[in-house]
Amino acid sequence: MNEQNVAVIPGGTGSVGRALLPMLVARNFRLAVTYLLPEEARAVEDELDLDEDQLMLRRVDATDRASMDKFMQEAADAFGPFNVMCSLVGGWAGGRDVAETDDVRFDRMIDLNLRSAFNATRSAIPHMRQVDWGRIILMGSKNAIDAPSGQAAYNIAKAGVIALARSVAAELTDTNVTANVLLPTVIDTEATRAALPYADYVDWPKPAEIAQVIDFLASRRSHVINRAAIPVNGNT
Repeated sequence: MNEQNVAVIPGGTGSVGRALLPMLVARNFRLAVTYLLPEEARAVEDELDLDEDQLMLRRVDATDRASMDKFMQEAADAFGPFNVMCSLVGGWAGGRDVAETDDVRFDRMIDLNLRSAFNATRSAIPHMRQVDWGRIILMGSKNAIDAPSGQAAYNIAKAGVIALARSVAAELTDTNVTANVLLPTVIDTEATRAALPYADYVDWPKPAEIAQVIDFLASRRSHVINRAAIPVNGNT
């Protein structure tokens, strides 16, 4: 049997996470996953059909440091130190130019996209220092590079995720833990099709396609990739 490793995946019951989890299970990972919607958690339980010594699901507010700290400690207590931390929490809530962005919208985008990743990464680092290899994988956006107009708060939050990944990679050079960030464009999900009903979604990256990239990054084979902002947007 292959070695058994541990992955913690905040936001892992969403579309990308649900494509990724079976890939990690196939490589003998035990999984600790956070969720927000109970129906998504039930769907993951049904799809994976794993025992509790292989899968831990917890409802966690990823924007709250104490909640994330508690989750990470529970994961470590249940499964031991973890090799992979992949934060998939995030979201988009409409757009405004900089001058039109109110505090509520700005704070929401920072909390959902940047603070959630920061909390997960900060909580994970002490545990990941205990393993012989580790991978931190964060979800940015192509918007962080292109910075299109009308989406200022989202653009800024996702740019911060790139800075977070690169900062952590620089801080962990004394370990075998790497940190990278993916830069998708609009992901082809039911929710995005509903939100953008007239868009041409043919070239949008599919959740499984992004999950395949994460699966590689979450392996020992990816050790030469560090501090990278990786486009996963096809022709879009």
